[in-house]
Amino acid sequence: MASKHFNSYFIFILLLVSFSIQSQSIKGLSIKGSVFDDKTQQAIKGVIIKINNQITTTDNQGRFQFILKNEMNPITIEVSGAGYESKIAEYDTTKEVFVYLKKEAQTLEEVVIKGNSKSKAIRENPVAISLISAKAIEQSNESNLIDVLVKNAPGLNAVKTGPNISKPFIRGLGYNRVLTLFDGMREEGQQWGDEHGIEVDGYTIQRAEIIKGPSSLLYGSDALAGVVSLFPFIPKEIDGKLHTKVLSEYQTNNNLTGNSIRISYSTPHYFVAVSGSNKMAKNYRNAIDGRVYNTNFNETNCSVLFGYNSKKGHSHINFTLYDNQQGIPDGSRDSISRRFTKQVAEANFDDIKNRPLVTDEELNSYKLSPLHQRIQHYRLYTQNEYSIGKGKLAFLLGTQQNIRSEFNHPTYIGLAGMHVKLNTLNYSVRYTFKQNNHLESSFGFNGMSQNNQSIDATDFPIPNYRLNEKGANYICTWNKEPWHISGGIRYDQRHIQWDDFYISTNPINGFDQHSQIPTTNLQFPAFQKNYKGISSSIGASFQASERCSIKTNISRGYRAPNTTEIASNGLDPGAHIIYLGNRNFAPEFSLQEDIGINLQFKEGSVDCSLFNNHIQNYIYLSMLVNTNGVPLTDAQGNKTYQYQKSKAQLYGLECSGAYFPKALKGLRTDQSISLVYGFNRDSKYTNKGVQGEYLPLIPALKWVSSFSKQWELTSISKSFITAKLDWEYTAAQHRYLGLNNSETPTPDYLLVNTALLFESTNKKSQRIQFQFQINNLFNLSYQSNMSRLKYFEYYSHSPNGTLGMYNMGRNICFKVVVFRR
Repeated sequence: MASKHFNSYFIFILLLVSFSIQSQSIKGLSIKGSVFDDKTQQAIKGVIIKINNQITTTDNQGRFQFILKNEMNPITIEVSGAGYESKIAEYDTTKEVFVYLKKEAQTLEEVVIKGNSKSKAIRENPVAISLISAKAIEQSNESNLIDVLVKNAPGLNAVKTGPNISKPFIRGLGYNRVLTLFDGMREEGQQWGDEHGIEVDGYTIQRAEIIKGPSSLLYGSDALAGVVSLFPFIPKEIDGKLHTKVLSEYQTNNNLTGNSIRISYSTPHYFVAVSGSNKMAKNYRNAIDGRVYNTNFNETNCSVLFGYNSKKGHSHINFTLYDNQQGIPDGSRDSISRRFTKQVAEANFDDIKNRPLVTDEELNSYKLSPLHQRIQHYRLYTQNEYSIGKGKLAFLLGTQQNIRSEFNHPTYIGLAGMHVKLNTLNYSVRYTFKQNNHLESSFGFNGMSQNNQSIDATDFPIPNYRLNEKGANYICTWNKEPWHISGGIRYDQRHIQWDDFYISTNPINGFDQHSQIPTTNLQFPAFQKNYKGISSSIGASFQASERCSIKTNISRGYRAPNTTEIASNGLDPGAHIIYLGNRNFAPEFSLQEDIGINLQFKEGSVDCSLFNNHIQNYIYLSMLVNTNGVPLTDAQGNKTYQYQKSKAQLYGLECSGAYFPKALKGLRTDQSISLVYGFNRDSKYTNKGVQGEYLPLIPALKWVSSFSKQWELTSISKSFITAKLDWEYTAAQHRYLGLNNSETPTPDYLLVNTALLFESTNKKSQRIQFQFQINNLFNLSYQSNMSRLKYFEYYSHSPNGTLGMYNMGRNICFKVVVFRR
């Protein structure tokens, strides 16, 4: 039945996007202009010009021309070119427009985000936002996309379970409190689990925005901490030619090989882009553990994007496929040699302290262990925006299916311990009214419908549930220099329910199975409940001078409890955790205050944000122990955690700055620092310190420093060499949840990285980019308090004095990217 519903979703979308919008030839205002390099004064060919949803490019002399109806004044002109800063210009006369662009390597990037109804500079937005450009993503060599974003966005961290599993945390909050968007559609894929990463092909992401702080006003539940918004590649060239991008990379630590190809074709009205990629790696290694067993993976992706552009707007339809297979590390070892061991027996027949050793051949292999997980994610959606009347209508409709299989039975290799299928239908509609007297407003609603089912599994941490969510909001913005004020209000409602879920014994293999008829073992009694909440936000930015802007914001966020928090009652094999939930949990509500300042100089910039966040009904995990303080475990050593509720407070700051002296051409330094304090405000934990006063998984103070120098090779046209040195200092974390040994202290560490980049563009606009980078240059052995592998340990002492698994050692990375048309 679920598959039938899922197929219906696909058909529904295909029918929706099958309409045809006929564009009409309009004679009206003629706009002419030219684009030049601000330094050389030479005309720039191929620059993209966008006015009122019309797109063109400059010719060989850098010229462009539009003929359009002058519906509003002033008219916004968006100008962007490869290797240059994007620029926003306004046109309100009949004179020719002259635009001068600056090269990215010499100045700050003027970052622009897509707001509720039109483009606006980030420094004018009251909300704290970080933008990660395509250039920053391309030049970062990490094992997964979230780690790339963490490296480039202060205040963003990740809880890791090996190189390919990173869960985003914003300002100390994660899991269902951070909403991930893919091209505006929320990502839904069992994100409640510790080892459940995001299901996105990092090679297709063009840019990303990190919204810090409650964003429930726009997106509803699950955006309590903020939003990680990912934007896939969309063709900008409209020359009717094929464009290709080929990427290949290799990393020595875990022998990672990554390959990607993208082909795109576009005209002024239509475009198509097709991409495919594969990434595979062996077990990673460090100086203490050697190769860390069961951290290898194999990931395959593909996507197809179609688009239509007209004077009135655009329509996109996108299909993506994500298939990731990765090991499930558990950290079991021999007590004397500290070599990794593996499970070969079931349940009570498994002696965790006398398992056989993992062979060198198994450690040094791309082949996955029989105990691994497979995540398949399919996504199909349409995104549309058109001018209707005097405003704009934007709507999105999409469906996605997530299938997670976790294999934890060594004697029944093809039998999954957890096998769940999640079908989700997403929708959103927003109408933005025409600006009037500096006032702009919009009204929108969005929601989703979900169905989650267990299939042929033996472990059942959550029930088969059905979820429906809907919400509506109104947002208003008033813009009149030097003030930019915005605010709004939203109402959300979520209904979740499930039927009685019974367990019986499979007569063939002896494992538990889902029973369709009542038995004496009722795993999940029937449940249904409505959750509702009001979100709101008000903020302002003040342009104190041409170079200084100040912004402040206060927002109320809302999050309904997720299924595992209210219902869980069993083992998640991939996380090695037995979850216990609480049906009486109420929604979380947060009240956060932000204040920030942005300073722009001719040779640099400074940006600083402070925040203070109070949360009611804060839900967190705490380990359960017996009367002797020993963790409650099953035969395989899987520990038991129960969800708790409390009041919480988090506060901290993020500061970043850049300096690029004109006297030292090509030299640039970037600095950032982030700090979060998290406290459990339940009165029984007052002054208890690590015995309950601190929240779990709070990142330590982090300082990232980067220095780069670029040289232009005059003998080769448009060629550059860039050398880079950076370090990441993470302070010791002594504010941790030590109650029942849930967490332990973590010492400080300093990672040093270096890189060399060569980039060249020939006269045919073919570009090649080669990168050589060394991460963890000095092969430091360290543990992050945000790494779950730090806590995978079955002994209280070890011969070498180390417990748990350590992070990745030195990693030498090579990457080649070729753009061709």
